[in-house]
Amino acid sequence: MNVKNLNIAVIVAGIDEEYQYNILNGINEFAVAQDINIFYFTAFGGVLENSNYDKGEYNIFNLLNYDKFDGIIFMGNTISSLNVRQKIAEQIKAVNIPTVVFDSDSDSEFYNIAIDNFKAMEDIVNHIVKVHNAKKINYVSGSMENPESRQRFEAYKSVLKENNIEFEEERVFFGEFRSTDGFHAANKILKSSLEFPDAIICANDAMALTVITTLEKHNIKVPDDVVVTGFDNIYMARNFYPEMTTVDRPLNMLGRRACEVIKEICEGKEVPKSHVLFTKPVFTESCGCGSTTMIQEDIKKFKKENYSRLERCNCHISILNRMNSALADSESMEQNIEIINGFLDEINCDNFYICLCDNWQGHFTQKINETSDECNSVEEYQINGYTKYMNVPLFRENGELKSVGDFKSSDIWPFELKGGGNISYFLPIHFCERCLGYCIAVNTDIPITSMLFHTWIMNISNAIENVRKLTQLNDVIKKLDNLYVVDPLCEIYNRNGFVRSAGAIFKECIINHKTVMIMFIDMDGLKIINDEYSHKEGDFALKTLASVLKECCGENEICARFGGDEFLIFSADLNYDMASTLAENIHKKLNEVNKTINKPYEIAASIGCYITEAKSEFPLFNVITKADQKMYEEKKRKKTSRYLRKT
Repeated sequence: MNVKNLNIAVIVAGIDEEYQYNILNGINEFAVAQDINIFYFTAFGGVLENSNYDKGEYNIFNLLNYDKFDGIIFMGNTISSLNVRQKIAEQIKAVNIPTVVFDSDSDSEFYNIAIDNFKAMEDIVNHIVKVHNAKKINYVSGSMENPESRQRFEAYKSVLKENNIEFEEERVFFGEFRSTDGFHAANKILKSSLEFPDAIICANDAMALTVITTLEKHNIKVPDDVVVTGFDNIYMARNFYPEMTTVDRPLNMLGRRACEVIKEICEGKEVPKSHVLFTKPVFTESCGCGSTTMIQEDIKKFKKENYSRLERCNCHISILNRMNSALADSESMEQNIEIINGFLDEINCDNFYICLCDNWQGHFTQKINETSDECNSVEEYQINGYTKYMNVPLFRENGELKSVGDFKSSDIWPFELKGGGNISYFLPIHFCERCLGYCIAVNTDIPITSMLFHTWIMNISNAIENVRKLTQLNDVIKKLDNLYVVDPLCEIYNRNGFVRSAGAIFKECIINHKTVMIMFIDMDGLKIINDEYSHKEGDFALKTLASVLKECCGENEICARFGGDEFLIFSADLNYDMASTLAENIHKKLNEVNKTINKPYEIAASIGCYITEAKSEFPLFNVITKADQKMYEEKKRKKTSRYLRKT
C-alpha cells in the first residue's frame, strides 16, 4: 500500500475545546509531513442542552463510509452521548480496519494511546492533602461514561481513603468536561449547606477556570480562601491568574502518535495494542505553590499570542455579525450562496463545499389517522443519515465558484482528492433534528482556530432553514390561492378566479378600445342526471363538460365554472364568426365524448355568446348578463324544438 496517500478518518466532537485543538494539531502536523489525508467528522453535541439539536449534530457520524478509509482515529472520549459512542464503536468493529482511541479502558480491539489518568490525578490530590493540608475536598468530574473521567474520579476517592478523609457524595459534581460545568459546580458549592471546602479538584482545566472566575465574583479568592486544581495544562490555564495547578500531558504527541500507529499498521509493522505517554504534575499559584515565573521572552511571546487571539476573535465577530445580517435578508438559496461565498473570501477559506440532501426542502405526505379515519398532511424530513444523492449549491475550489452535479452520499466528498496531506473538516448542516446536509472545509485551520466557527456554521444552517421555510410558505400560499380561484371538482377557474383573470384583461381592453367576448354555457339536464343516476354521475358530467371546454379553448381564452351547472369562456378580440366556430367545436366534441363514455344519459349544453367593445360604463358583469340572456334564448329554442318534434 502506498502510505503517502493514506486516508484517515477522525471522529471527534467539540473541536472548539483546547484539549481537542492540541490533539488535532498533532494529527495535522504528522499528516501533512507524511502526505496523509485526514478527514474530520466533527459535531458540537452536548453543548446547547437541546436533545433535538444534538441529534442533528451527531448525525454527521452517519455519513461515514468506512470503505473509503485506511484507518480511524476515534476520539470517543469527546462525545458526550454514550449511545452515539457505542453505535460508532460497533460500526468500526464490524468493518475491522485499524482504529486508534484515546484513554480507553475497555476497547481491547482498538489501539489505545493513553496516559495514566489514575496516577496523574493521584499525584494532584496527594499534593493538596499532604502539602496543603486540605481535609474538605470537593470534586468536579466529567461524565462517568467517559473512561478518563472514571479513572480520575477513582483516584480522588482512593487518596481520600488512604488519608482517612471521609468521602461525601454531596461534594461531587458531575459534568461533561465543558467550561459551563465549572460555573454550575461553583454555584452548587456556594448554595450547599456543607462546610465550605478547603480545595476543589477539577477533572480538567476548562471546568477549573470557570470555577475560579465564578467564585471570585462572590469575593472568594484562590488560593487564599480555597485551593482549585485542573487537568491538561491548556493554554488558558498556563496564562491565567492565578496560574493553574494542573497535569501537563502531551496532547500534541497523542495526536501525532495516533497517526503514526495507523501508518505503521498499514506498512505491515507489529504495533503494540497500548501506548502509555508520560504526564507531569504542575504545582503553581492556584494551590498556593507560587508562579512558575515566565522569563522575559516568554512574556513577550504570551503578549503577542494573546493579542493575536483577541484580534482574530474581534475580526471573526465582525464577519459573523455582518454575514448574519446579510443572510437575514436572503430569500433564496442563490442569495445565500452569494453571501456565504463573499464572506469565505474574508476568512481566507478557499475550499469550501455545501452539500444538501436532495429532500432538504421537505415534502408533505397524506397519512390516515387510525382513530378518526381522517387524512392529514404530514411533513416528512431527514433525521438519520443522508439521502442517497446530495446536491452541491456551493462548490468553492481554490477561491473560485464552480457548478457541479449531484453525487452519491456514499462518496462523501464531491471533489477530486489530489495527492496527500489534505485536511478536511465535515460538519453537519441541520435545524434541530432536521438534517439539511453538511459542509466541508478543506486545507484551512479556521475550524480549530476560530472560537466562532461553530456559530458561523449554525448561522449558515439557520439561513438555509429560513429559505426552506420561506419556500414552504410560498408553496402553501400558492395552494391556498389555488383553492381560492380554482374549482376543485372541474379543475378550472371558479368565479373568483374568473373575475381576477378576466377582470384584468377587461381593464386592458377598455384602455386599448378592444372588443371582449363572453360565452355563457349551461349544462342541459343536470337535475335529471342527479335525480335518476346519482350526484356522482352528475359530478362526472360536470367534469366531462369542463374538460371539453378546456380542450376547445385556446391560449387566449379564459374558461371558468361560474356556479352550479354554469360555465363561462372569456376572450378579447374575438368576432362572432370565431365565437360561432368555438361553440360548434364544443358541441362536436361533446357528441364525440358521449359516444365514447357510453352513459345512459347525454351530456349537452346550451351556449349563448355576447361580443361588445369593453367600456368602463358597461362593466364585465353586464356583459356576462347579456351572454346569459343569449344562452337562455338558446335553451328556450331547444325546448321549443323538442316540443314541436313530439307533437
